[in-house]
Amino acid sequence: MTRPLRLEFTGALYHLTSRGDRREDIFEDDNDREAFLAILNDVCSNDNWLCHAYCLMSNHYHLLIETPDANLAKGMRQLNGVYTQKFNRAHARVGHVFQGRYKAILVDKNNYLVELARYIVLNPVRAGMVRSARDWPWSSYRAPRGWWLRLNG
Repeated sequence: MTRPLRLEFTGALYHLTSRGDRREDIFEDDNDREAFLAILNDVCSNDNWLCHAYCLMSNHYHLLIETPDANLAKGMRQLNGVYTQKFNRAHARVGHVFQGRYKAILVDKNNYLVELARYIVLNPVRAGMVRSARDWPWSSYRAPRGWWLRLNG
């Protein structure tokens, strides 16, 4: 049985997550996180994505992505595929880094954009990794254009 196609359309907003294979870490060090963010930046530039929020945890990530050009699958194939190649090369490994397909939840931009962005950047706080979202360097919380995300977290 084939997998159902992803729903893609112009101007869609998605909450994207992808977890490590067998729930293992997908980021072993800061170099991995920097590499992932560089690839994400390339995908945003090349595929005309808008990244409204992100958070890189140890064994998964969260992204809040808008796709003006209805090209989610293309961009995600590039993001997860290129990152897997770089990760495996850097750590002398082979095989899967991510567990199955990425999860893509279609989001109502008018009602949930700000609340979801807050949820995303508060992940390390909820996990007990930091006391405040501002203490986690691997999220969009401290990004200049994320000023509207500031909260008491």
